[in-house]
Amino acid sequence: MSNEFYAPGDQRAAKVNDLFARIARRYDFLNDLQSFGLHRRWKRQVVELAQTQPGNRALDLCCGTGDITFALAKRGVDATGLDFSPQMLEVAAQRQLAGANPPNLRFIQGDAQQVPYPENVFDIVTVGYGLRNLTSWEQGVDEMYRVAKPGARLIVLDFGKPPNALWRALYFTHLQLSVPLIGLLFCGNAQAYAYILESLKHYPAQLAVAEKMRALNLKNVRVINLLGGAMAINYGEKAG
Repeated sequence: MSNEFYAPGDQRAAKVNDLFARIARRYDFLNDLQSFGLHRRWKRQVVELAQTQPGNRALDLCCGTGDITFALAKRGVDATGLDFSPQMLEVAAQRQLAGANPPNLRFIQGDAQQVPYPENVFDIVTVGYGLRNLTSWEQGVDEMYRVAKPGARLIVLDFGKPPNALWRALYFTHLQLSVPLIGLLFCGNAQAYAYILESLKHYPAQLAVAEKMRALNLKNVRVINLLGGAMAINYGEKAG
């Protein structure tokens, strides 16, 4: 089944932005619903892997409503969340105003494929559930690398492709059947969340991300499979 929100090529950014504009207000609820709340645990794992230290600067790309950005800021680092969608950033800003609003936390609008920072700025660069949505995920990783300082930790959390063929088939069937139902019930549009499956078909997932990290000469590159590889965390460190 084709998906109106998945448009390879130049039109893709506009389509993805339209999708997140539609679902921004319900994004956190839908994530809790479809992952049974597990996405919060996985994001905490990302923050643990970041190995935060006093004085660190962190950049959370495709930050959405700011889960990872807020968690990094709570660790005391200077945290910046960047996202392409004004609607998602509006929700993040409302969350910030409702909380302690620490001075070490900010949100900016921008493109993860053209990050508005010079080279070698951040000690931590993360992206949660955003890499596969970029027109070029490879360019996204290149930008993570470019703005990272030597010794920085680069961490990617996203949907994966389970290595076990049977589990992969069951998982993709779940995405094909139940996830569009969630989109229909809570967004009034079955294709809104069916986009996940469509984007995943075109995303080579955790093994390719690890290969890309190795090609950039990152150290300690590893893949942490979650739910048998249905989700995955990619980790690497920029060489000093």
